[in-house]
Amino acid sequence: MDELFRQRVIAQFSLGSRSCHSVDHWDRVAAYGAFLGGDSEVVRYFALLHDSQRWSEGHDPEHGPRAALYAAEHCGFLQPEQLMKLMLACRDHDRGRTHSDPTIGACWDADRLDLDRVGISCDPNFMSTAEGKRLALRRPWERQKEVGIVS
Repeated sequence: MDELFRQRVIAQFSLGSRSCHSVDHWDRVAAYGAFLGGDSEVVRYFALLHDSQRWSEGHDPEHGPRAALYAAEHCGFLQPEQLMKLMLACRDHDRGRTHSDPTIGACWDADRLDLDRVGISCDPNFMSTAEGKRLALRRPWERQKEVGIVS
């Protein structure tokens, strides 16, 4: 990933670095996503963008569609199929669905595996991938250690 692109996304994030939806969360989602599989480029960009268009820490039902629009406007360097998957993953990541596509499933599972940061336990029934389901059954610190987020 281009570091300049990452810095631009961080700079435009309106909730700031102390947000529970900010860079630390994005980095954990990227680590979980890399562990879960799928198209690694799509998963990395999803991790960076999925919450980057939030305007509120609380209820913000349009942040996913705004992130999909941001991806459409700024990620034209991806292959068309990659961009479509990224946009769909961003748009619907908070809708409580699962997906059979390994890349979209990895994106959504990666985000959900970090829900403990806001006091929500992972539910394996909302995981798309077998590995996501397995990790959801572990304690947060155990899954973070297994994935390499903490040592």
